[in-house]
Amino acid sequence: MARSFTEREKENIKKNLQELCKQSWTQYGYKKTSVDELCKQAGISKGAFYLFFESKEALFCEVLCSVQEQICSAASEIMEKHRDKHGVAEALKLIYREYDKNNFLYDSSSTDFTILMNKLSEAQVKKIEKSNHMSEQLFLDQSHLKFKANRSIAISVIYSLIMNIKNKDILPHNHMETFDFMVDHLIDSLYE
Repeated sequence: MARSFTEREKENIKKNLQELCKQSWTQYGYKKTSVDELCKQAGISKGAFYLFFESKEALFCEVLCSVQEQICSAASEIMEKHRDKHGVAEALKLIYREYDKNNFLYDSSSTDFTILMNKLSEAQVKKIEKSNHMSEQLFLDQSHLKFKANRSIAISVIYSLIMNIKNKDILPHNHMETFDFMVDHLIDSLYE
């Protein structure tokens, strides 16, 4: 007979599964992350896993969107606290560092990520697209700031800066210092 969980246990197990998934996804990728191994580490049966997530893909979708929401929330707090272009620069630095910790956020051109996307339901794909759009809106919804450059170009520059994380291993200098330097010098060109 299957063991039932209290609401508190359910909440803790679900959070634990998400954290374990995030760690495994970062280290091994989607394909090599096993539900069996996640369940073993979480101390639950594979059957119990499906009480929390309908599929492996549902868990990955939840993790991706959750991480993006947490990053956007933290960046938004920084920009709310420092309501000038320097707040935007600090938010960009936070985002870059979070991407560095979670390579699945930027490795969308990999075969591994493509396999995941092909297995997602239409609703899950839309959820991820909505989450991605939230990140873009973060920089567009700063009514107290004015862009110096065309909005589309400014957002493209911001996106390009963050996606430079893909080149971190080939840079001749520390990628964090390089990113910070670029942000600190470009922010005056993007915002008044």
